[in-house]
Amino acid sequence: MTDDSARAASLRVARRYLRDADPVLARLIDERPDFDPRAWMTQLPPMDLYGALLFQVTGQQLSVQATRRTLARIQALFGGHLPSPAELLGVDPAKIREAGLSWRKVSTLRDLAERLSDGRLNTDALSRLPDDEIMAELTTIPGIGPWTVQGALLIALGREDVVLPGDLALRKAVQASYQLDHLPSQQEVLAIADKWRPYRSLATSYLFSAAFEPADTPGSRPPGGGEVEGPPAVPPL
Repeated sequence: MTDDSARAASLRVARRYLRDADPVLARLIDERPDFDPRAWMTQLPPMDLYGALLFQVTGQQLSVQATRRTLARIQALFGGHLPSPAELLGVDPAKIREAGLSWRKVSTLRDLAERLSDGRLNTDALSRLPDDEIMAELTTIPGIGPWTVQGALLIALGREDVVLPGDLALRKAVQASYQLDHLPSQQEVLAIADKWRPYRSLATSYLFSAAFEPADTPGSRPPGGGEVEGPPAVPPL
């Protein structure tokens, strides 16, 4: 079985599970027979785990447009790509600041880069860990919270059971799809999402599609509005 056919088979299993678990998702799935939940990934620059975390940290508390501009300046600083940990540490922090990052974000990204460079953290080892263990390792770094890590899990590692309850756009999507008379809290989103396990990433993609795209559009608009820690910045670039 090829990678594409294996992915298609896994997607069919996940869709069937979600249809049986939640009538709201059953309707969204039936309305979008050609939906590709990761079509938006083609709009992002290539990212490893460090790049995805850099992407997420950059977008904290920024609009989609501001995130795009800042990332473009960072990429320009490094020859058109997102930097590796060593590359970031090799540049004067003031240059990163001039690209549009706050000093707090510069400090966070340098702290992470130093841990990856000196062996305290290893991206290959992290990538093999369960989601909760990756979360525990990375949230010890000041400036990296749960939603930042979850966004990176979704982008860099393609984890299947990620939900972003702190994302304002997701909360609005849940409100619309479930016809709630109020904007749900993060805990309400998590309670609704519990029935989607172990396919919360796919369910989230369908909700964003329903909220932001016509039913016959094959792609999805990814998350991009935030809460206290900052948005899990996954806007198309």
